[in-house]
Amino acid sequence: MTDTSTHHARRRVLTWQDPLETAARGRSLSGLAFLQQMADGAIPPPPISMLMGFRIVEVSPGRAVFACAPDESHYNPIGLVHGGLLCTLADTVIGCAVSSTLEAGVGYTSIDVQVSFLRPVTVRTGELLATGLVTKPGRRVAFARAEIAAPDGRMVATATGSCLIIDRPPDAT
Repeated sequence: MTDTSTHHARRRVLTWQDPLETAARGRSLSGLAFLQQMADGAIPPPPISMLMGFRIVEVSPGRAVFACAPDESHYNPIGLVHGGLLCTLADTVIGCAVSSTLEAGVGYTSIDVQVSFLRPVTVRTGELLATGLVTKPGRRVAFARAEIAAPDGRMVATATGSCLIIDRPPDAT
């Protein structure tokens, strides 16, 4: 049997700013101020935002909202958006919600994230809205949850996660 299918190549070009410069600019800011400046465009987003197509919609103490419009580059081999995109989106809003509660010079790193995928996502689903909310702040560990919704308000995924609170290193190089 001969494969008669045709392959139509697509292309995606990414550009980003130096992430270490972004991190350096954030060291003197509270987590909330850092995220607000990123949302306003005064500080460039990290490369992962460009790769995954994430953008900050709003941020307030203990809350972060991001949007993401899945495209074909996010598809898995069975024609659905890969769960890794949703997991990364959940981890992002959980971490940013926690970050929004932190003082200047204090950072975080993810400990874990538990994601429940509730329905399949395709390009036709439309722009996803992910909301992260801190459920328990802490000095060493903070806990948060995430909800990812389709434009019609239906949940496509939920998640919980925890973050280790750390001193930001003076130089992340």
